[in-house]
Amino acid sequence: MNGYKSYPIWSDTRRSHRATITPFIAEGATTAIVVCPGGSYFWLDKEGEGYEVGEWLKAQGISAFVLHYSVPGWWAWSTHYRYFIRGCQHPDMYNDGQQALTWVHHHAAQYGIDPDQIGIMGFSAGGHLAMHEACTQGTYRPAFVAAIYPVVTMTGPHAHRRSRRGLLGEWKRFDPKMRTALSLEQNIPDNCPPVFIANCVDDPVVDYRNSELLDKALSQHNIPHKYIQYREGRHGFGVSELRGSPECRQWKYEFMHWLKNETSIIKTPQNTQ
Repeated sequence: MNGYKSYPIWSDTRRSHRATITPFIAEGATTAIVVCPGGSYFWLDKEGEGYEVGEWLKAQGISAFVLHYSVPGWWAWSTHYRYFIRGCQHPDMYNDGQQALTWVHHHAAQYGIDPDQIGIMGFSAGGHLAMHEACTQGTYRPAFVAAIYPVVTMTGPHAHRRSRRGLLGEWKRFDPKMRTALSLEQNIPDNCPPVFIANCVDDPVVDYRNSELLDKALSQHNIPHKYIQYREGRHGFGVSELRGSPECRQWKYEFMHWLKNETSIIKTPQNTQ
């Protein structure tokens, strides 16, 4: 047991055991972030890209809500059982993200959160999920997005095939319409919220050009965003001060500066008229 208390985000008891949220509440904080761990849409890095991130954001004065969204698991990855039964696949993950944003909005007053300051952060496949929540018109769209070494495209040579299979299943992963519909760079809305992106050129897991595609698409749609590309750091470093490289570990401080000083989301003396 990790000692953290999680809450089901679905009232439907058939789903509540699959998707939960774990709060990390910063005293006096009005800004909140839903955190989406990575794991190729098959599993979740709950510690390094979940609880550690929640603790770090709390220490920075931001309340965090770590989302344990639905994933098919190691069994689906190793046995391909979704050839025969549906299992967990799109849009289950997106629906869990929407429900998480809904849950935080509905509990905003309880935690002292400003409903206009609820963002979303994701790592790797979780970065794809976070951006997908911003690209699709749902009940709640995040106020901002942080996509860290994200999966972006589901088409072409730079697609992360394992994430594509985890998201779409054994059959739909071959469907060109589904691939296009879930390629973020092809689906940026004109009202997309501000986006922060960071990744490393030497990433051996998700091709670094995923982030370049997202950066280009956001620029084409005139969406406020910041993209930082580091040379070294590889993949999966989260907010660690041990993993990655000294260079890439700066992303989290760059993100905090961007959020507080380069956007109008957090109302501070620097950005309040």
